[in-house]
Amino acid sequence: MRVPDAPRTVRARLAAPVVALLFRRIAGRLAAQGTPIRIELPDGTVIGDAAEPSPDLPPAPRMILHDPAAFARRVGADGLIGFGEAYMAGDWASPDLDAVLARLATRMTDLVPGRLQGLRRLYVRARPQHERNTTENARRNIAEHYDLSNDFFALFLDPTMTYSSGLFDDAQAAGWGDLAAAQRAKIDRLLDAAGVGEGTRLLEIGTGWGELCIRAAARGAHVRSVTLSEEQQAEAARRVRAAGYGDRVRVDLCDYRAVDGQYDAVVSVEMIEAVGHEYWAGYFRSVDALLAPGGRFALQAITMPHDRMLRTRDTYTWIQKYIFPGGFLPSAQAIESVARRCTDLRVRGTMSFGPHYARTLRLWDQRSQAQSRRIAALGFDRVFRRMWHFYLCYAEAGFRSGYLDVQQIVLDRPVERTPAPLQVGTDREGR
Repeated sequence: MRVPDAPRTVRARLAAPVVALLFRRIAGRLAAQGTPIRIELPDGTVIGDAAEPSPDLPPAPRMILHDPAAFARRVGADGLIGFGEAYMAGDWASPDLDAVLARLATRMTDLVPGRLQGLRRLYVRARPQHERNTTENARRNIAEHYDLSNDFFALFLDPTMTYSSGLFDDAQAAGWGDLAAAQRAKIDRLLDAAGVGEGTRLLEIGTGWGELCIRAAARGAHVRSVTLSEEQQAEAARRVRAAGYGDRVRVDLCDYRAVDGQYDAVVSVEMIEAVGHEYWAGYFRSVDALLAPGGRFALQAITMPHDRMLRTRDTYTWIQKYIFPGGFLPSAQAIESVARRCTDLRVRGTMSFGPHYARTLRLWDQRSQAQSRRIAALGFDRVFRRMWHFYLCYAEAGFRSGYLDVQQIVLDRPVERTPAPLQVGTDREGR
């Protein structure tokens, strides 16, 4: 994998001094707010936190600039895309990457001066047309991420091969040995909320590697699961057969827009993020048309605050360029609004558990770092491994700072029946 060279365009050269000045200002503001980052330059200069760590406070996380000029040009030319590319290229490094990113994410809204934030639309890139999730593009976008290699994902996922947030008994204290149980708990809660049991006709949109199919079939449900990932389809079908549920589960390589039939329940785990905001109305209309009278739609979605969603929906990000092409995170308000405007579906219950995703991501990152040699043996080079580490830490920082959340949301049609009460809210662990 190759990261683009640091740009030497007029724009990059003119912006570089501004970036250097802005980072000094950011470091100073973070230090003044009691959340410093120690920025170390090649000549030994330290910005932000030069003091010896206090025994009463943890040391400031370190951001080590190996090539400040290249870093400034990248950020000057491409903003946060350049920031991520600079890490991939080795222009900067950190032994505390998750902590550095979390501190930046926590202050995301007030670190950059307002007058510069007002220029955002003039400065950041627009999303490429070829990444819009049309029927033609969607399969390619999914393959870019999910068809990397089943063997690769198996090296850092738990034995359930579940690539979404777990639901822990205690998100703060959970270790690797708790992750598989947390994934099953998450799935079971969603199946319970959807009313899945003996004889249920269940549609799953977004198969993953098959754990939800298997657990639904174990309840006696008849499952159709659809995915656009050839790698996932093959592995999920194999796992379903190995579990003995080949007669109850059908895994299809199929776009959600092409699904037919009627289902008593529809479940989708962290797939709406791949739909794209231009297609949310069609997504909910599809679910509405497929859901039988009295049925429920239960989804798990990564969300962001509504105002931030509105500000970023037309811009291109590092995550979209390198990790999830065509992806975009909704807000909980957007999900409810689109469903209400375009369908008869109404939100009946929600549960927020963002801290659990931060912990899940930390465990994945620790596992992938420990498996670095085996990942390299699969053909993933150093730049890819740095990219993956940045991605997992970047996402963890989003959840740890509250910039991102993950929710289970249940919808049904009020005109068809009086729904049974659903649990709403969170406990002190975020469940």
